[in-house]
Amino acid sequence: MTSAPTNLRHQVIRIYKDLLHLGRDYPMGYSYFRPRLYKAFASQAGIIDEAEIKKGIERAEYVKKGTNSLQTSLERDSADKDCH
Repeated sequence: MTSAPTNLRHQVIRIYKDLLHLGRDYPMGYSYFRPRLYKAFASQAGIIDEAEIKKGIERAEYVKKGTNSLQTSLERDSADKDCH
């Protein structure tokens, strides 16, 4: 019974760190991104239901993909401007 919550805890920490890492290159800056990320995670800190935690992890993965796509798009646009 304790392995599932421990595993979920590790997943939450991993996705938080991944998002923090992506936030370094966020267009509005890390100082804008980090407090909002913290606030989003802190607001969910009291959740103890495993299903709800898993849904939160899925939401965070979705945000991670969107942030990653945004950065890729911005890098591509920047590279296109440099070529012309």
